[in-house]
Amino acid sequence: MSRPVGISVIIPTLNEGQTLGPALDHLPSALEVIVADGGSTDDTCAIAQARGAQVVVAAGGRGAQLNRGASIAQGDILLFLHADTRLPPNAAALVRQTLGQPGVVAGAFDLAIDGPGWGLRWVEWGVRWRSRWLRLPYGDQAIFLTAEQFHRLGGFASLPIMEDFDLVQRLNRQGRVAIVPVPVVTSSRRWQRLGVGRTTLANQGMVIGYLLGWDITKLAHWYRHLGRSKPG
Repeated sequence: MSRPVGISVIIPTLNEGQTLGPALDHLPSALEVIVADGGSTDDTCAIAQARGAQVVVAAGGRGAQLNRGASIAQGDILLFLHADTRLPPNAAALVRQTLGQPGVVAGAFDLAIDGPGWGLRWVEWGVRWRSRWLRLPYGDQAIFLTAEQFHRLGGFASLPIMEDFDLVQRLNRQGRVAIVPVPVVTSSRRWQRLGVGRTTLANQGMVIGYLLGWDITKLAHWYRHLGRSKPG
């Protein structure tokens, strides 16, 4: 009898003490969990360790953190999960089923945002449309692929931002990126901080700037500055 395919969940963190606990509590115990921390100064690492997760520390941005986590993962499948996002209860089975489909090289989930309001429902609709028709899921949709495929591609690029977008672009050249028609649930904190319209425009501005070849370091600085600002 062949052994079950192992799944490693890799979570990048930076001062996620308030959000990490619920995400970890929703993960099945059978999954390997690796928290790849970027140098938190709060209790993020302690929370991860208390729940049995492995913790590694890496400098250089989220892409470097994810690569560091993947480098020690033991699973045949890697799933990259944001600290403020919860997987559905049957995620492991859905991941295995999706990657078993002919021509599929990677997958991601639909997205649900944990908050009320028609604006967030429009965001969810836009994510479904973009994911299915453009085959461009983002990192908050829990991208997953085999470890073999990930390492063959060279992992995440050394970028200060847009590392998930870059990976999915490369995956699309290898085969089909499938979308699981069951959502992960992510926090609404980004949209609450800036507002739905401003957040959506900022995200699309980043994509356009990246595709036009604008300086990625300047784009990252602009996006992070915007994220710290208050809506007018």
